[in-house]
Amino acid sequence: MRNQRSFSAEFKRQVIQELLSEESRPAQLCRRYNISSSLLYYWKKQYGRGKFNNEPTEEAALKDRVEKLERLVGKLTLENEFLKKGLQSSLNQPRRNGNSSPGGGPSSAASGGGVSS
Repeated sequence: MRNQRSFSAEFKRQVIQELLSEESRPAQLCRRYNISSSLLYYWKKQYGRGKFNNEPTEEAALKDRVEKLERLVGKLTLENEFLKKGLQSSLNQPRRNGNSSPGGGPSSAASGGGVSS
């Protein structure tokens, strides 16, 4: 079984800064440091979001915000659909007390029970 390698944030930042400075091409960096291109671009994405003790780029910060808002919209949409279905099913169920009037009780004329003048 192979052990999974781990890289320090400083090493990752160094590799990405070298990539961004265009001193080396991505393929050269991958060969030099024995890393895959997908890992290199994953680090680049993380670097843009400020994950290596650096300032995030404005574009990456906006992308993060959009992703969070999209997740929130999805969650709220699911909750809304759930509540709509629950309301619809409660409106369609027959009343248990046998009374179908919206007031839910006997009419006030029948329950006068007071002294007539």
